[in-house]
Amino acid sequence: MPSISYSDALNDALERMDDLGYERGQGVDLANHGPMGAEALALLGHVDEVARWVGRYRKAMEHHEPPAARFALDPADESSWRPALGAFRRAGDWERLFVRELAEAHWREVLVRWWPRLLPGLFAGLTHGVIRTAHAVRGLYASGDGTTALQRKELARGLAYWAARYSELPGRPRLHGPHELSDAVATLPRVPLDGPMGPGTARHRLDTLAELPGYGESLEMLAPQQAPRLLSEMTAQFADVYLGHPEVYPVPLIHGVTAPAAVRLVLPHLPHELYEPTLARLWQVQSAFLFAFTSDRRDEGTTAWGAETADLPPLDELGARAAEHGDEHVIKFTEACLREYALRPDPRYPAAAFAAQRRITRLDAGGGVRGAAS
Repeated sequence: MPSISYSDALNDALERMDDLGYERGQGVDLANHGPMGAEALALLGHVDEVARWVGRYRKAMEHHEPPAARFALDPADESSWRPALGAFRRAGDWERLFVRELAEAHWREVLVRWWPRLLPGLFAGLTHGVIRTAHAVRGLYASGDGTTALQRKELARGLAYWAARYSELPGRPRLHGPHELSDAVATLPRVPLDGPMGPGTARHRLDTLAELPGYGESLEMLAPQQAPRLLSEMTAQFADVYLGHPEVYPVPLIHGVTAPAAVRLVLPHLPHELYEPTLARLWQVQSAFLFAFTSDRRDEGTTAWGAETADLPPLDELGARAAEHGDEHVIKFTEACLREYALRPDPRYPAAAFAAQRRITRLDAGGGVRGAAS
């Protein structure tokens, strides 16, 4: 039996990482994954390993200094906070705002107030704003009346990162199209490569999304569905996308699963009228991933991945393997895949988790894919 509880492990991890900034890396701006990875590891049942994992994570890559708060933001005055959306230099101001809001109101009230304001910028930090927010929400909900100042601060930081890296994709998506999710993904045109997929290729495609053939049509391609079913369709389909593209750098496409899986954690705490606009923005983000990081359908929708995962371990071993592997993306992805599999037993979930464990370099190995955009 574990010697400590999920909540104790989570709070200990948050205390150990309280001094870390929002991003990390030399010459790059990669999201701080520490709190998300620790929470997912605890949720997988490896609470006794969380503290050691935090130590491994801190040594793997240097984090930037936390940004200082300088100018107050007024949540009641749109002319005060709106110009600060997407201004990373204001991250400290955003954190101070959300810490104050969460000290004065229940966390659900703050979440409901800010979700529609931040929703158009769902792509923020390659969706790490919403993912970090969702992990914090799960921790708060699991703790019930035992929530701590550290957990509320972590939610403040998730929302602050979302606001400071706010990135609104072009166009306004709507769920009134003719296609189910799988057909929409199959129908979406892909942009062929003129040369090798270099570090700047995806960034250039994201910067020119509105000009790419088929992007505008994609915004009104998807048919409306009930939220639980559509979220399952998204995670299963993008587990398939991940499996079908071993040629693509193995981190970004993970978020095609972890982003909708994160949204699933938050939706029960939001009013029903926010469901459809959230799902529409999520589909816009998903299509952006496909436009930016794939150039063809490759092995999507096939069983080619079966050869790669022929020695797939039992489900109850995948979480332990993720904990041993140590990479924060692998831990979060494995947890999301196992959680989604419990709702819809599709073999692509464990296969994708296992593929990520093989494609991504272990936390203590150094080199490899660690340090590229994630």
